[in-house]
Amino acid sequence: MFGLSRSPKHREISAQELKSMIDDGKALVVDVREVNEFAEGHIPGAMNMPLSTFQASKLPDPGERTLILNCAGGRRSGMALDKCTNARAEIDTHLAGGFGAWKKAGLPVER
Repeated sequence: MFGLSRSPKHREISAQELKSMIDDGKALVVDVREVNEFAEGHIPGAMNMPLSTFQASKLPDPGERTLILNCAGGRRSGMALDKCTNARAEIDTHLAGGFGAWKKAGLPVER
């Protein structure tokens, strides 16, 4: 039936996997939460590109790193990944559980 197909599931990584990738210099994190949310705390080294103005074509070139999207809980980063499907198909990964999972894991927070 029309309209019932779903986009392929995006690749998800855990907070611990992301922390290891960051420590090894293998990840570039882009946080798609709004500016005020980002200012309250974010993953160290993350850059902010709010979903409200998100354009996949404006994402930075991660070089040899993997570009990982995150948000508060995983929903908005998934929406941003949907926007990447055509423009930047190589960007397909986000943090499972978002920044909430990062904090719950007791990982460092930057302000």
